[in-house]
Amino acid sequence: MVVRGLVRAGTALAVAATAHQVLNLRALRVPPTDPPPVAEAVSVLLPVRDEAHRVAPALRGVLAQRGVPDLEVLVLDDGSSDGTADVVCQVVAGDPRLRLLRGTPPRPGLPGKPHACSQLVAAARGRVLVFVDADVVLAPHAVAAAVAVLRGGGLHLLSPWPRQVADGPAARLVQPLLQWSWMVSLPLRRAERSPQPALCAANGQFLVADAATLARAGGFEGVADAVLDDMEVARAVKRAGGRVGVADGVGLATCRMYEGWSDLSAGYRKSLWAAFGPAPASAAVAAILALAYVVPALAALGGSRVGLAGYVAGVTSRVVAASRTGGRVWPDALAHPASVATLLGLLAASWRDHRQGLLTWKGRRLDGRSLPAAATPARSA
Repeated sequence: MVVRGLVRAGTALAVAATAHQVLNLRALRVPPTDPPPVAEAVSVLLPVRDEAHRVAPALRGVLAQRGVPDLEVLVLDDGSSDGTADVVCQVVAGDPRLRLLRGTPPRPGLPGKPHACSQLVAAARGRVLVFVDADVVLAPHAVAAAVAVLRGGGLHLLSPWPRQVADGPAARLVQPLLQWSWMVSLPLRRAERSPQPALCAANGQFLVADAATLARAGGFEGVADAVLDDMEVARAVKRAGGRVGVADGVGLATCRMYEGWSDLSAGYRKSLWAAFGPAPASAAVAAILALAYVVPALAALGGSRVGLAGYVAGVTSRVVAASRTGGRVWPDALAHPASVATLLGLLAASWRDHRQGLLTWKGRRLDGRSLPAAATPARSA
């Protein structure tokens, strides 16, 4: 009786989440394909560390932007040891719009990206700041279109979610959940209007910010100890009275985050422990995900029609997400229960490594014990 009750509850959750997702996506902002020219200064900011193998396409995409007459591009080399700075210099070939900065390292135990971003902001002159990761390739109209959504929507921080390129079994299993998760859980327009900091989503792969509002919110130096710096900056912007939004960035940018299981596992383990809040909140979210997407599927294997309905609802949700984001639909959507189970395994491993002080990223230990440091101006190269 208890098991049947759990199956019914899980199926009800899966069906409700899919229905919410379908309605929710009607509110997703879609950037224009032919945006007007940007009438203000824009700074595109790239923090890079050991990105020699993939920074060139990202830079070419940034330098090919149309409709941004007053554009500067700042690249901060965050202590790379693989010749990233040399690749940057070769690609730009003296382009006057680009400056290469030599960054200073963060304090021990702190993640490097927020510190690198704070240095970039300190050196930028644009009224709009566009943060782009080295694994992101922008379409030629991406920046102008994103600024049009930011300004036209009365927003202060915008995440145009890139299309996630997932190659290989590991990436195909886990990466689609990155977009699927906010589609089923975050009421998009209500989140834009709500002053609640917790009610938002952000993606640092491609992040567009009003410079003045970001400064008022404390900038990246205010979240120097955050492994999920994009989410923490979004919450800070909300606390400062700003509006935060998400847009469909499939036509604007592509991102290939991880290559292989080892790379993906390390990336998720470093930050999943912080994704759902303190341990009790993480446990609650994990239980809800398992109840909605794993329990019905297991029951369906045992012949439960109710469980089959829950499984179909979960698969439908993945189909909707993949169709909207340019992802692979079949047969990947059929493995949705396995995807969620894998994510929950990574969450457990992330909490274990966090508590044991084993987390590292790009050669830096992430113990979180150091106090946030003020932004240190970067040096121009």
